[in-house]
Amino acid sequence: MEERLQKIIARAGVASRRASEEIILAGRVRVNGRVVTELGLKADRQKDRIEVDGKRLVSEAPVYVALHKPRNVVSTLRDPEGRPTVADHVRGTGARLYPVGRLDFATSGILLMTNDGDFANALLHPRGGVPKTYVLKVQGVMSDDDLTPWREGIRLEDGVTLPAEARLLRHEGDKTWLEVTLREGRNQQIRRMGEATGWPVMRLARTTFAGVSSEGLRPGEWRALTVDELLHIREAFGVPKRIRGAMMGASSGPVDHRRTASSVRSGAKTSPRPAPEAAGAAARSRGPTQPRVRSRANADAPSAPGQGPAGRMARSRTDAPPSTSARSPAGRTARSRTDAPPSTPARSPAGRTARSRTDAPPSTPARSPAGRTARSRTDVAAPATPGQGAARSARSVRSETKPRAAETRAPRARGRERR
Repeated sequence: MEERLQKIIARAGVASRRASEEIILAGRVRVNGRVVTELGLKADRQKDRIEVDGKRLVSEAPVYVALHKPRNVVSTLRDPEGRPTVADHVRGTGARLYPVGRLDFATSGILLMTNDGDFANALLHPRGGVPKTYVLKVQGVMSDDDLTPWREGIRLEDGVTLPAEARLLRHEGDKTWLEVTLREGRNQQIRRMGEATGWPVMRLARTTFAGVSSEGLRPGEWRALTVDELLHIREAFGVPKRIRGAMMGASSGPVDHRRTASSVRSGAKTSPRPAPEAAGAAARSRGPTQPRVRSRANADAPSAPGQGPAGRMARSRTDAPPSTSARSPAGRTARSRTDAPPSTPARSPAGRTARSRTDAPPSTPARSPAGRTARSRTDVAAPATPGQGAARSARSVRSETKPRAAETRAPRARGRERR
């Protein structure tokens, strides 16, 4: 899209539009290699090569900032008298920002700053009717009837003001605090309205502008506008045209200006780490931790030898009494992980710890008729149940001196652990 050359230069952050016109007239600008000295020339910043003093222009990303302007600060980028300016408070943005409107030297409060000219012009145009809310202290004790001229319009030197929204806040001795909302932006309008009605203004601060509040900002601090604020402004006033790519805060609320500025310069995208309180709440929502039990039978049993003086944790997750059978009447293998009773030796004849989780007495067969190793991890100290007598009589009983398969595999397993 073609735009005027001075507008493109100003949007690139080189200078203001008026200063950009002087740069063009001085012959410091070239478009596609040709020096331009006349005003009114249009160019396309996407297609044309535009250079100022031999350097090609690159458009800045749009920046929208809310500054809490302190008192005794000028709402300009530079001051011939050497007074502090608002530009001194927003240098951390990395962009050339200018104020959207002005606040008096002695007035504090919210002031929007941006590098988007269309955004500023739309909010300052008289037909926009952008609301601006002020809190002020006047000399004298006012009543609600005294606010009638403010609500109907006051005649000033430049005409009658538009009706304002005014209400009493409180009285402090012979002083009165008011809240006034205007939808026009005349020079020193609030102070002039107070003088015209006989209530001189002693203190003045702007609390909101276009729905953006100074809450949470101390004088001299700034923050990037949030997504919600930009969306609200666009719905009400049609700007900004494009929000994506702009430096902005999170939609949840104000953003710390130091963190925002550093993230813009570094381009880093960080994800918030969950707070410890949130993690604890999530753990509590799952309820108390319950042990996972693979066996269908849960009962109390004496402590296993694995919990000896060394303080080792037992591998069992289900405690079964000695009378619990390791097999069901159908011959199925129990999945219990109960350790052996104290009478069961915990080590093999070679002195090594058996890897098997089932230590059965000699009377308990460790294998099925097909020679398969029993999957049971439950220790049986009582005779088999009557339903299992016939099945057990046909099985081969392992000798006490013959090591079990789990014991013969134990040294190799422990060797892998040592490696």
